[in-house]
Amino acid sequence: MRARAQIRTDIAFPYRIDRRGRSAHAAHEEHVRDLVEQLLFTSPGERVMRPDFGCGLLDLVFTPNSPELASALELSVQAALQRWLGELIEVEALDVVSEDNTVRVFLRYVVRATGTSRDEVFEGRAAV
Repeated sequence: MRARAQIRTDIAFPYRIDRRGRSAHAAHEEHVRDLVEQLLFTSPGERVMRPDFGCGLLDLVFTPNSPELASALELSVQAALQRWLGELIEVEALDVVSEDNTVRVFLRYVVRATGTSRDEVFEGRAAV
């Protein structure tokens, strides 16, 4: 007998019910992208069981822009990605841009399980 290739699926984010009445699923690469988005826009202290999870990017939206802030943001995002998702992705390029009440994260990474390179833009807006 031949072994059957198993397709990996994960729970979709945001959580929702599919048309069959079950938890919606996402392909592994989409699930990894969803995990990155959750990490970027979760503020530390927001998760009860993981109070140190997150980057808190939206907390810094109204901080005056400077080259030092941009460097600090990129370092903290890079550190959070490595700490929480380092087993799933390898970061190749990262750029964080803050304009008005919007933060954009330009990220190129490789999904370790598949070796697929992805270019993503994550955008978050602070409530005014």
